[in-house]
Amino acid sequence: MPTGTVKFFLEQKGYGFILDDDTNEEIFVHVSGLIDKVNPEDKVSFEVIEDKRGKKANEVKKI
Repeated sequence: MPTGTVKFFLEQKGYGFILDDDTNEEIFVHVSGLIDKVNPEDKVSFEVIEDKRGKKANEVKKI
């Protein structure tokens, strides 16, 4: 399962981005993909899923 760091998460808008540790790629994350509440700089694990808009993080949880 990939790991990364929460770059930012706008709680009032319900989305943010995670910086993938392996690829340095920014992965979109929506509140619906969270298991744990996240804050900037939190270390997380996640799975990457593809939808019509591109890659997004799912099953995001703090590590």
